[in-house]
This record gives sequence, C-alpha cells and structure tokens, in this order.
Amino acid sequence: MASQAEPYRLLVEHASKTYGAVRALSDVRFELRPGEVMALLGENGAGKSTIVKMISGLVRPDAGAEISIDGVPTDISSNALSQAAGIAVVQQEYSTVGTMSIAENLVLGQRNAPRWWSRRRLRARASELLARVGLDALDPETLIEELSVAEMQLIEIARVLARDAKIVIFDEPTAALSDAEIARVLDVVKKLAAEGRSIIYVTHRLGEVFEVADRVTVFRNGRSESPRRIEDLDVDQVIALMIGRQLGHMYPPRSAGIGDPVLEVSGLRTDGLRGEVGFQVRRGEIVGITGQLGSGAQSLMESLAGVAHVLGGEVTLHGAAVDLRTRKAGIRAGIAYCSSDRKRNGIFGGISILKNLSSPWLDRVATAGIVSGRDEAARAQESAAQFAIDVQRMQSSVGTLSGGNQQKVAVGKWLGIEPAVLLVEEPTRGVDVGARAEIYRQLRELSDAGVAIVVSSSDTNEVFGLCDTIATYYKGEQTHIRPWTEWTEPELVKEVMHRKER
Repeated sequence: MASQAEPYRLLVEHASKTYGAVRALSDVRFELRPGEVMALLGENGAGKSTIVKMISGLVRPDAGAEISIDGVPTDISSNALSQAAGIAVVQQEYSTVGTMSIAENLVLGQRNAPRWWSRRRLRARASELLARVGLDALDPETLIEELSVAEMQLIEIARVLARDAKIVIFDEPTAALSDAEIARVLDVVKKLAAEGRSIIYVTHRLGEVFEVADRVTVFRNGRSESPRRIEDLDVDQVIALMIGRQLGHMYPPRSAGIGDPVLEVSGLRTDGLRGEVGFQVRRGEIVGITGQLGSGAQSLMESLAGVAHVLGGEVTLHGAAVDLRTRKAGIRAGIAYCSSDRKRNGIFGGISILKNLSSPWLDRVATAGIVSGRDEAARAQESAAQFAIDVQRMQSSVGTLSGGNQQKVAVGKWLGIEPAVLLVEEPTRGVDVGARAEIYRQLRELSDAGVAIVVSSSDTNEVFGLCDTIATYYKGEQTHIRPWTEWTEPELVKEVMHRKER
C-alpha cells in the first residue's frame, strides 16, 4: 500500500473532453500514488473509458488539462509518448495477433526490445513471462488463435510484464475469467503493486475492488469524485456513489411458486462432458450452471443450443422431443442462445440496433423473401422497450454502445422468436451495476412468463443471487444440483474453486 506522504506517481487535473455536443469528461481530477492500486469505478458512459484512453495516449484532452508523472509535467498525447512515459494497458479487448505465436506476441510492439532475437532467446523470454502468469504449461510456439479466452487474457498481462512499466492500467481484466483465473490475475496485480508499480484497476466486479484496491475513484456523468480509502467503504456505499442513488436490491424477488416442467434434459452426453447430465427447468424457475473454465458448463450450454455435437440423451420441451443436431434446428424449436463472447457471437457491431434486434426473426416479417420494414421496426421497438434500450437510437451502430447496452441487445434480440428456452452465458460480463439489475429483472420476468431460463456464469455471487436451482460442474462432470436454499455462497465458492478429488 502506498504512503500518503509520497508524491503522486500520476496526477491529472482539469481534464475535459468533448465530442460534438457530448461532454465525456468535465474538469476531471485523477491521482495515483506509487505502489498503490486505485480502483476506477462508474457506470457505463460515466467517463472511465475516456480517462483511460487519455492516460494511455489514445485520446487527447481538451485545452487546459495538466498531466504530470512523478511531479514532472508530461506529454502523453499519443500512445507512443504514453508508453515512453512508462504507462502500459492490459486491454479488455485483446491486442494480440491470432496467427502469430505466443512468443512473438509477447515482444510485439515493445519499444525496449532488441531489434533482433534468436529463436532460443525468444522462447526463453516467453517461458519466463508465461510462468509469471501461471501459463508455464503452454508451449511458447503455440498460436494465439489456439488459446482459450482465459489464456488470451493472461497473455495480455504477460505482455505488460515484458515492459518496464511503472503505471499499469487493468481494463476489465477478469471479465472473461472464472474464479480460479480471477484469483491468479488478482495475485499478479498485488505483486506488481508490491514491486512499487502503480495500478489503475477498472472493473465492474466489486468483490475484486475490496480484495486488491487501496483507494477508489468513482466517475459519474463525466465527473470524478474525490478518492476514498477502501476501508472507509462498503459495497452499498460504492454502488450509491456510482449511480448517485441507493440501488436497492440487485436481484429481483424469486417466484412465489414454481410450476410444471418446461425443459427436461435426460442422460445428455456431449464432447466436453465426462458423464451424463440430467436436470429440468420449471415455469418460474431459473437454473444456474457454474464452474471454472473447462468444467463442462460451456459444453453443456452449446449442446443445448445445437452448437456442439450431442452424443446421446434426450431433451424435451413441454414433453415433446427436441432436435438439437444443428443451431438452425435449435432456433426452430424456440431455443435462444446468448454466447459468453458477445463481440464475436452475440452482436453485429457494425450495424444498427434495429438490424441486430431483428436478425434472428427476419423470416417472420418477410413475404416471399421481402422484408416488411414497417413490421421489422415495430417488432424491434417492442424488444427494445422490454429491455430498456433507447428506442430513439434504433439506427445507431451497436458497436458505439456501452457494454451494458450491447448485452441488452444480445439478449433482447431473441425476444422476437418468442423463445421457449433462453440459454445465457455470462449474462453480465463487463456490465455496470445499473444495467446488471435491469438484465436480472428481465430474466426473472421472462421466467415468470413461462420461458425456461438457464444461466451459465463463473460469477458465483450472480448465480447465488439470481438462480432458483444451482448446478455445479467440475472437470466435465455435474457434481451437484440442488435448490439455492440448500447452498450458502461460501459453500458454492468452495465447491467451484476448491473441490477436492473424490
């Protein structure tokens, strides 16, 4: 932890940024001390991304901003100048090149790297860096495109370790990770701070803030609050600072009564699962699936969606067998599926909200292959309104939206097929607390209306708070399935993270 007597490692004063009529930042002050972890919090659109881009040299502040590092006024108005000043960023969006090896990616773009590396030296350096982030089992010659999402995130951290950065910005580094990988990342953050490096930690997971942060700076509506010591805050106080009001209950009330079975899975076998899986989802019930990456939870969700090959077993909807041989067959049966990777599989970032919302059900507003624009717009607006998406922005590109609004589109687009089943992986990954509450509310309302909801999440707090029945997975096996009332959250975390071999 940094001493309050020490000078600022980074001091930003009078920082403003205007985009046309939109004021993204307004006279912001941001400070960071040597060796401290400063959590940077706020709802989507609060200004966090803009200040991070400004510090990393991707955005130039409006006139009047003053920036100093270690007490010296410093120009960081370009990414090259920012890197030269000792600033590095662990990006939320991966900056690696998929067709290059791990070893090549770890030195790619380094200003201080030698002009020429022997293959042997490159492998040795890569092996050293991989070991520091717990990936020592990986071959440095492995192509990035062959890695899992979690491994790619840890490679991003390893790239930062390859530089002699004194200020490291972690931008949602655990959004795609399970609890086990999160623990590994947080351990790296603590080690970097202990070495005297200064950390800016951006996250929507408040539990991580209380584990690693020394102080918290909250952004709201383009303005910054004064930093506060973590020991002076609790979760409710942080949420109130972020949204400017008391949020109330994050999770909606559970159903008063559970009805008849909607979805029934019996003896399901698929690649990625070592045993047979069976469960049911009843009307008014949300079933939660949780486990570390590689637990089999994702394989289960993909098989139910018709994405992964089903080896055996039976799936029925209202007693009738469902064909899961292809994704098209799954959609025809009324099975909606929201992948954990919304950027790649959940949205079309370059087209409008309207076109995204209508993409799964265009055939329902078409005659002889010709789409009725009027019917398409009307149905899309219904879905938007149901998920609190601004209907005035229907022509805006989805890629320009905040993470929370992108996720609303990724889920909301399926309402138009009137789904019987909704499968959602990591429903609030990279989503701020306000949008989380809206997504949870809508999932509960759909469940109450008779949709069979299955949520797969590595966030055990989310599973425990939202779901009625919880199934845990470990190394390809379903280990437990029981009502949420028969769990405590510590027991759930222990089962997912620390389950001992039987």
